Amino acid sequence: MGELTHFKDGRPRMVDVTQKPATHRTATAEARVKLTPEAAQALEAGGVGKGDPLAVAQLAGIFGAKKTAELIPLCHPLPLTGVEVRLEFRPEVPEVYITATVRTKAETGVEMEALTACAVAALNVYDMLKASSKALEITDLRLLHKAGGKSGEWRREG
Repeated sequence: MGELTHFKDGRPRMVDVTQKPATHRTATAEARVKLTPEAAQALEAGGVGKGDPLAVAQLAGIFGAKKTAELIPLCHPLPLTGVEVRLEFRPEVPEVYITATVRTKAETGVEMEALTACAVAALNVYDMLKASSKALEITDLRLLHKAGGKSGEWRREG
């Protein structure tokens, strides 16, 4: 098996994972969309003219996870066995809190798919609410947990 690096002789390449065993892998990521009072009010009022922002963003996040290899140049295309995207409107903050959990049985992990699902869902929340305010902020995109594969389990502390 070759080195597990995206560079060979100073040039980018996709890592060869042929010799790695396919194992069950999972990853969970999160993101937040900080809302302005106007955007929170629009969301609380039941959505916008384009439809329900959270439902559209949930579907977009699932599609984003499935298209990760097309968006991230050196990412392997993976057979995803499960994608769950959750969006929670927290009016008291105000924000939309997003989590995505992605599962596969493959030779490499799904951290990028979980992160992409959150990013795409957050961008769709922005798109759906931008008419009420352009000052929305997408923050805290980060991996929370990964399990499976040679490196085992990892969980963000705090």
